[in-house]
Amino acid sequence: MSVSEYITTLLQTIWTAVRNTVSTIGIPDVFDILIVAFLIYKLLQLLRRGRLGMVAKSIVFLVAALWISGRFNLMVLNFAASQALGMGILALVILFQPEIRQMLERLGRGSLREMLTGRQAGEPEMEAVILQTVLAATQMAEEKTGALIVFERRDSLEDEIKTGTHIDAQLSSELLKNIFYDNAPLHDGAVVVSKGRIVSAGCMLPLSDNANLSRDLGMRHRAGVGVSEKSDAVAVIVSEENGSISVAVDGMLKRHLAQDTFERLLRNELIEESAERKGVWISNLFKGKKHEESR
Repeated sequence: MSVSEYITTLLQTIWTAVRNTVSTIGIPDVFDILIVAFLIYKLLQLLRRGRLGMVAKSIVFLVAALWISGRFNLMVLNFAASQALGMGILALVILFQPEIRQMLERLGRGSLREMLTGRQAGEPEMEAVILQTVLAATQMAEEKTGALIVFERRDSLEDEIKTGTHIDAQLSSELLKNIFYDNAPLHDGAVVVSKGRIVSAGCMLPLSDNANLSRDLGMRHRAGVGVSEKSDAVAVIVSEENGSISVAVDGMLKRHLAQDTFERLLRNELIEESAERKGVWISNLFKGKKHEESR
């Protein structure tokens, strides 16, 4: 048999196998594939965060060590790896207790669409909130006034809100500038915004322990990245050193944003999806459209 005949036969065999497989796929199989693909997509989203990524690498290393030790009859290494994997489940529950709690809270209080998309339903005032935030951040950047504004989405920030001073006021550019004025008592902490209203100011946020962050970043930037690693919140940071505007989302920091880019990014992250995009949300989930728009 010549090479060309072999390739032709191989392609025909592959095509026949694919055709036979596709012909046996039913509607339940399609839903099965979509659900598994969605879960894998969400898992990859989680693994993009610093701590979870390191844990995933450790698990892969332990599994590889267990396989190699079993293959080559390395008894001591096999025992150590198996014990580490056995204790790993309990360690993961303890280490990621906040993330597990937030996931259960979301399952308990959210609708199916909100759990899948991570978006809040019904935010008609968010358009004005974004405009006021952009106006305040731009003016504070020109004056090199440091600021940290955190927008709560699906994940609760109740623990962070409790560390600040309760305000519950409509967000406006003048109020934000007054809070972060240099001599104001609450200017060192973060402002937390929920459903278009400032709920608390002077809040303490968890600092990111991501070793890949630039060393020239101050406490505000690390706190903004930290809260975006812990939750799905959107953090806006204005630097008092150089007056630059940054946004932290999903543990990723976007720095030195121009005003139009900054405004567009907030719209993509905070405004409810349009009716057209709602009709194709399943397709967008697998394409990662949300993250592509925010970059």
